[in-house]
Amino acid sequence: MKINKVLVILGEPQSTFSEILFKYFNSREFLKNKKKIILIGSMRLLEKQMKKLKFNSNFKLINNIDEAKNNRLNIINVNYNNKKIFSKISSDSRKYITNCFKVGFNLIKNNKKTVLINGPVSKKHFLKKKYLGVTEYIAKKTKSKSQVMLIYNDKLSVSPITTHLPLKYVTKNITKKKIINNVKKIKKFYESLLNKKPKIAILGLNPHCETIDKYSEENKIIKPAINYLKKINCKTYGPFSADTFFLKKNINKYDVVIGMYHDQVLTPLKTLYNFNAINITLGLPFIRISPDHGPNNKMLGKNESDPSSIFCAMKFINKI
Repeated sequence: MKINKVLVILGEPQSTFSEILFKYFNSREFLKNKKKIILIGSMRLLEKQMKKLKFNSNFKLINNIDEAKNNRLNIINVNYNNKKIFSKISSDSRKYITNCFKVGFNLIKNNKKTVLINGPVSKKHFLKKKYLGVTEYIAKKTKSKSQVMLIYNDKLSVSPITTHLPLKYVTKNITKKKIINNVKKIKKFYESLLNKKPKIAILGLNPHCETIDKYSEENKIIKPAINYLKKINCKTYGPFSADTFFLKKNINKYDVVIGMYHDQVLTPLKTLYNFNAINITLGLPFIRISPDHGPNNKMLGKNESDPSSIFCAMKFINKI
């Protein structure tokens, strides 16, 4: 399946995502992009923010996804009544963001060759503790039961078994079934879209993969999962101790590193590659990508945000 369209849900209106998009749209890479990009959000607000940040681009209002054209800023308008161009994030934008997602979900249902990118949202104001993160929100709205978070970089990708979960709940949510499910989905993704059989390293949970307790997650859960995966021809290795794994001599041997919790793998990845990574959700009815940054309200309107992640997202999409 060759992707030909990209739907971009703008997300939190008081975030740096619009600035990051403007930087991409004013680049040579945008002119080289072979996909039709359709923004979903407030055209009025975007135009005001663009003017304030001194970018030059013209939006083309469309009513139907089939009206979209290449190398043009196609936009499907979603009304948002806000007097200030830049302001603090609040719950006032919740209805607007919900409407943007609704439009996006309805469009992608009938357009299989389409990727969904969503801008960042405020967990506090938009999700309101009902969901652990946007991944879980999208999964619920699309009735998807099993999702995998893959933070993709073309040199090294990472995936946590537990996602936006407090540490005190991590051990109870690590299972052999989850590890096997994650690896299978990642393997399918690499083989079907990137034509590559990935080498996958799996980290342990405990320091040095050891514990003074009789019960060891490495022995009871992680090793049995790895042994099973090897039997079904998955290139899996480990468990490895997380404290030394991300040394250069180790990471060059693998395509993907699976960790047991969020910060175990995302912290070293961002240390190595900054924002040169994208968040891909596997297990949805469509490919969903989120640039690997939050709303960053403190940088709003300053024109100082790093756009690397959206460039990574578009570069990846042009591969598939």
